[in-house]
Amino acid sequence: MTDDRQSGDGPAGEDWLDAVAASAAAACSAPVDLLGDYLPMLADAAIHGRRPEPRELAAVRELGRRAAAQGVSARGAVDLYLSASWRLWRQLPAVVRSSDPEKVRQAGEAVLRVLDDAVGVLVDGHQSERREMIRHEEALRRGFVDDLLRGDADVARMVQRAEPFGIDLGKAHHVALAAAREPEGPVDRAAIALERAVVDRFGDRDVLVATKDARVVVVVPAGSATVTSRAVDLGALIRAQLDQVDGGRRWRVAAGRAFPGAYGVARSYEEAREALVFADRLGLDTDVVHARDLLVYRVLGRDQAAIADLVGDVLGPLQRSRNGAGVLLETLLAYFEAGNVATEAAQRLHVSVRTVTYRLARVAELSGYSVGRPDQRLSLHAAVLGARLLEWPARPLPLDT
Repeated sequence: MTDDRQSGDGPAGEDWLDAVAASAAAACSAPVDLLGDYLPMLADAAIHGRRPEPRELAAVRELGRRAAAQGVSARGAVDLYLSASWRLWRQLPAVVRSSDPEKVRQAGEAVLRVLDDAVGVLVDGHQSERREMIRHEEALRRGFVDDLLRGDADVARMVQRAEPFGIDLGKAHHVALAAAREPEGPVDRAAIALERAVVDRFGDRDVLVATKDARVVVVVPAGSATVTSRAVDLGALIRAQLDQVDGGRRWRVAAGRAFPGAYGVARSYEEAREALVFADRLGLDTDVVHARDLLVYRVLGRDQAAIADLVGDVLGPLQRSRNGAGVLLETLLAYFEAGNVATEAAQRLHVSVRTVTYRLARVAELSGYSVGRPDQRLSLHAAVLGARLLEWPARPLPLDT
């Protein structure tokens, strides 16, 4: 080392380069091994004017990848290389001992060229590793979300996988689903903006916002100060936030009830998903639907063959009416929604009370079921709800196909 520094034209010794590297790493709070062989390469360029070889730059690119993998930011890695470069420049024998301005200029140009090349590939390697890490993290997140919403059978493994995402599966969670009423492009941007709003409102623990099947999924803990025991509050909150972050589209939000445990999220998600399906099938105009308000449809929908049989047996004879079953079915629905009050039903249908009572009597005549008898009224009501669920008579009953 001593001979090299005195001669001014040999390769730089290792000891002083190690000291430069250690000083730069300490100043930047970065691992010294991220410099690799950069400083000997830089010193060789200043003393001999040699440009780095492709293999040497490839090694620096790998150091950039290593920096990203170790959690060192791109700026931190560049600062380390810049700090090491100016520290080395101050101690370069060719510069310190030379009185020739041209020699100093040539050495400076050589150093800057190597610095430029090295920083370029360093950042390129860092960005390449970060992209791979992000893709890997996104894949893990998508896999976790899919398994969480499906209800992975391996509970212990699911609980372990949930920890990095800040989800405590021992708690009860609500799931809300948001679907664009008139889909226009992807929902990812809305999900990102909604995630910021949800985290601001609920905190970053036990909160998850993701996309699945072109819908935004929101998982929040039950019992927070913002969400009460009624899922309706969550649906309204999500709908209001969507208006702010993506007001250009009309959204429908369905909120499931809160359930505890690893299967609780999947159960709440399934309720919210079915609520969206029922809302579309029933033609509901509301932008927020609540799973608890549609439980009767879930019960009816569990045994499609049975409900189709009920609709066909109880309401099928209404098709013998001169105008078909549609008008009589509409009257029955309005009557039940009005609390079995003919006057209120007449107002909803914009007809006279006499017309409503006539139609109800016609239903009894054709079907043999009367709204005036409690036992038969229950059968009629269930059949009307089933018909609405099956979109009958617009569509044939499953048993008829």
